[in-house]
Amino acid sequence: MRTVSAKLKHIGTSLSSSSRPYSLTPLASSHGKPRNPPSPTLLNEFVNFCYQRDLPKAMNAMAAMERHGIYADSITYSELIKCCLARNAVEQGKLVHKHVFSNGYQPKTFLVNILIGMYVKFKLLDEAQALFDQMPERNVVSWTTMISAYANAKLSDKALEFFVLMLREGVLPNMFTFSSVLRACNGLFNVRQLHCGMIKLGLESDVFVRSALIDVYSKLDELKDAICVFNEMETKDLVVWNSIIGGLAQNNDGDEALDQFKRMKRAGFTADQATLTSVLRACTGLALLEVGRQVHVHVLKFDVDLILNNALLDMYCKSGSLEDAKSVFERMVHKDVISWSTMIAGLAQNGFSQEALKLFDLMKASGIKPNYITILGVLFACSHAGLVDDGLYYFRSMKRLYGIDPGREHYGCIIDLLGRAGKVDEAVRLVQEMECEPDAVTWRTLLGACRVHHNVDLAIYAGKQVLKLDPEDAGTYVLLSNIYANSQRWEDVSEIRRQMREKGITKEPGCSWIEVNKQIHAFIVGDTAHPKINEINRRLNQLIHKLMGIGYVPDTNFVLQDLEGEQRDDSLWYHSEKLAIVFGLMSLSSGSVIRIRKNLRICGDCHTFAKLVAKMECRVIVIRDPIRYHHFQNGVCSCGDYW
Repeated sequence: MRTVSAKLKHIGTSLSSSSRPYSLTPLASSHGKPRNPPSPTLLNEFVNFCYQRDLPKAMNAMAAMERHGIYADSITYSELIKCCLARNAVEQGKLVHKHVFSNGYQPKTFLVNILIGMYVKFKLLDEAQALFDQMPERNVVSWTTMISAYANAKLSDKALEFFVLMLREGVLPNMFTFSSVLRACNGLFNVRQLHCGMIKLGLESDVFVRSALIDVYSKLDELKDAICVFNEMETKDLVVWNSIIGGLAQNNDGDEALDQFKRMKRAGFTADQATLTSVLRACTGLALLEVGRQVHVHVLKFDVDLILNNALLDMYCKSGSLEDAKSVFERMVHKDVISWSTMIAGLAQNGFSQEALKLFDLMKASGIKPNYITILGVLFACSHAGLVDDGLYYFRSMKRLYGIDPGREHYGCIIDLLGRAGKVDEAVRLVQEMECEPDAVTWRTLLGACRVHHNVDLAIYAGKQVLKLDPEDAGTYVLLSNIYANSQRWEDVSEIRRQMREKGITKEPGCSWIEVNKQIHAFIVGDTAHPKINEINRRLNQLIHKLMGIGYVPDTNFVLQDLEGEQRDDSLWYHSEKLAIVFGLMSLSSGSVIRIRKNLRICGDCHTFAKLVAKMECRVIVIRDPIRYHHFQNGVCSCGDYW
């Protein structure tokens, strides 16, 4: 996008030419004279019908007034236009427009602005533009209405162009203009220019402007700027609090979002639906179930709010608490496609694929039409349960049955499904048949399947494709190194590590988080920072030796280094999820579920370890990794070891 400055230069050149981009064709300058003396009765009836919202009678009275050359005041016409908008009466709205310009009558700028706003709300931007072009005099409301319309329609260039034209005509923007044009900014340079303009006009302290600035800086992932704008405000209201909390939550800074929420409550503000939706999003990102349950108490005040209930449902699903999720879902009076899709995906990700598919059947029976995300959840359910035939059926029929074109995510699920089932050749053919170009995620999915099924040559090819598209992907370097190491190809291992060193790429350390007494405890592999680490290590060693007594053998396929013997075993002992599990055993009561969030996919050895610990200690352990959720109980996992 060209900057505002560049647009200014371009517009200046255009305006100096013989033709103007926006016509200023004047309307009739004189009022039409009534053919007959005014009829107070007819005019009064029209006014009454408008204020009573009786559209048919108001339209009939308006037609009679036009025949007599009688016109009402602008406020009355604005009431009639409100009536048209409330009934989505487009044709009647156009008749009002025609009437107020009939017989040479020239409405005031106020009424023309109302008409432009009407066309904008009817989503008739061409009609709004045409009426705007005809105005002999346009004020800040006229310009702001059009700028806002184009910003809402995602026509960012048009909105910015109008803003520049407005300045050239000498019309000063107000707080609503800036709030509107900021929504059209996709680049930081334009935002900073507008920010400076607000300061010059003394509007930077306005609550709407500040809120819009926070929103756009957050959208551009410039959280430091957003927080700076927020902190500069001496007095804050709920709108601004919601903007900063929402911006932080959307940018996955859940900790800071929750801190701001606490500050907001201490400042005496009461959370509304927007606040709670953002806070629930923060809890979802951090998998903070207990904090989420506290927020649930506030949500009960808005029990029928669909958006809030959907956010609550998503939080429980992504925190691995399906009992709570099912309770919310069953209690919801109104469910939309988002509600159903969230629950289907939640069941699938938590390993309950058959339940997810049954819920999909119920959704169809309820009359709700599936969307792109719904089908993605269904395919994920099939993929993670090995339901090859079902998955292929839904994939091949989604266009015919629901009018949904398969996207990369859908292809990825089916490639994953075929790869997990050992049908690697079919997965490769599907990659070749994709209507869209395979991305790094697609090749990474194929790489994982090849690793599991020991197809070394294809794995190496897939890995190289990933690195072409995403040269900084540390996980692929590590996976290729492991594949080479397991094939005793040490020269290739050395080459991979050399490339990593030269590019400054390091393997992301495994990190696991566990919530205990509303406090988050983080662990990394080989952790020494936790205050109880010595006690944790001692308890972990005792637990591993106890498990080895009943047949547990560390799986060294998940070690990167080409180490030998006990050294390979030891590097597995201190994986972050093992440390978190042991800390949970030490810190939580015997009836409590141990819930852990992990930044990397759980390795096979830790998966086996968790199953055995859950059985031996009679505990329920839930581990959420970036791909799915594992519920360990009685020595089995909800994934059925199909992961």
